[in-house]
Amino acid sequence: MKTITITVCSLLMAVMLSVTAVKGEEKKSPVELSIGADLVSSYVWRGVYQTGISVQPTIAVSAYGLTLGAWGSTDFTNSPKEFDLSLFYGIGGFSVGMTDYWWSGQGAPYFKYKQSHFLEGTVGYSFGEKFPFSISWNTMFWGDGDKDADGERMYSTYIALAYDWDVKWCMLTFGMGISPWKSLYSEKFNVTDVSVKAAKEFSLKGDMGLSFFVQPIFCPAMDDAHLVAGASFSY
Repeated sequence: MKTITITVCSLLMAVMLSVTAVKGEEKKSPVELSIGADLVSSYVWRGVYQTGISVQPTIAVSAYGLTLGAWGSTDFTNSPKEFDLSLFYGIGGFSVGMTDYWWSGQGAPYFKYKQSHFLEGTVGYSFGEKFPFSISWNTMFWGDGDKDADGERMYSTYIALAYDWDVKWCMLTFGMGISPWKSLYSEKFNVTDVSVKAAKEFSLKGDMGLSFFVQPIFCPAMDDAHLVAGASFSY
């Protein structure tokens, strides 16, 4: 894990140096920096309820198909806390990457990696605008939390399916998540979540954007359901 941390830091340093070098020239930088934040009525992740009203900031640096990002979530009690790092490469509709999840909460040690972190590999494909369907396969492969009662790794896997439908006044996204075997999400093969997200985007000054969304989420694996509303700011 120390090697992974050093590699991510090295990539970030290289990106920052390239930004500095390009700024010294009168050329358009290939590096893009994006920031954003969500405010949600409740935080539901892959059909699993996490906590109530939450603020979820994000920052990402992209260049030459590589994207290094950080995402966090905390509610207003400041006790549940999540901080995730990700590194992805995309070309055309294909993407591959890795995410380091940490959701141990406020006051828990961050640098005890094996005990408190989950590493997940992802492969995905988006078919594009003519057929706005996307699929991704996400498998956890490292971390003590992804083990069963006998200490065997479960390789918890989440298959995500999504289809976008652009209607007159908003974007509808139909989503489904599947757990193909016993995992953190379910005791066996199961549908973890089925949802419909209705989102309306607004353009603000410059490159700033704002969107509002409402999303009913049905969770067969948990025998539960949620109705989530939120607002997203991006720049």
